[in-house]
Amino acid sequence: MEAIGVLMTYPTSSYLEQQLSTRFNLFRLWNISHKHQFFKDNAASIQAVVPSTQLGSGADRELIDSLPALEIVSSFSVGLDKVDLEYCKEKGIRVTNTPDVLTDDVADLAIGLILATLRRICESDRYVRGGMWMNNDFKLTVKFSGKRVGILGLGRIGTAIAKRAESFNCSISYHSRSQKPESNYKYFHSVVDLASNCEILVVACALTEETRHIINREVIDALGPKGVLINIGRGPHIDEPELVSALVEGRLAGAGLDVFEHEPQVPEELFGLDNVVMVPHVGSNTVETEKAMADLVVRNLEAHFFKKPLLTPVV
Repeated sequence: MEAIGVLMTYPTSSYLEQQLSTRFNLFRLWNISHKHQFFKDNAASIQAVVPSTQLGSGADRELIDSLPALEIVSSFSVGLDKVDLEYCKEKGIRVTNTPDVLTDDVADLAIGLILATLRRICESDRYVRGGMWMNNDFKLTVKFSGKRVGILGLGRIGTAIAKRAESFNCSISYHSRSQKPESNYKYFHSVVDLASNCEILVVACALTEETRHIINREVIDALGPKGVLINIGRGPHIDEPELVSALVEGRLAGAGLDVFEHEPQVPEELFGLDNVVMVPHVGSNTVETEKAMADLVVRNLEAHFFKKPLLTPVV
């Protein structure tokens, strides 16, 4: 398959690069200075694109139109908000992603963000490192066990978060596009109702036009001044200026954020807030999961070019 051109759009994983380069003719888009000339010279040989939508690179209409031989987009991510799925379907281009293999890591991080936010772990660390322990004035934190946890999006990741929260004796409720008949968790018909009936709201749904800014001022105010918001979905799920103002004004108790609306830019107002824990979109970033995701990307490409069923087809 060395003659098959594969375009990788972002330097996500050295292991993935190595696996792709040993099987295909790999092009690294981030290393290319003169992209117009590159596409003119190589577009006819590029049959696959490997984007990482969690890092802001995808496969939009412009990229698809620049690759007339494109047959498959194999995304190094579970989220597909940066891939034009409708246009791929229209053009007969297959699309795959990497579900399941990253579920545990993202769910683990969600619980970690809850604990770090409620128990002020990062602030405690700074307190000790700053030599302030002798003052013996570190303020009380908030208990996680027994809290009412609401989950927006009860898919694979949302369900995994719910199961973990149950082990802390938390009561679980959720909102999703439709009620899950197989679930015993309490269902709310709107996000506002969910936020009004929980103390911790976890965003774990897919990003679509319908879910963009689904966490708005009304939802934040429903969660209230004792509520905590956790986002391991996508940054644009939250109306970020509304979140910032709620945290600054004390209308929300705290937030744990893995994702931001305009990554890698983060609102500077958040930097000075001790009730906010921020990490740089690392939900699936473990050694084990990076390898599993990369292997799934490669196996989907191999399946396609060997005319076998795709492992995780989306389109």
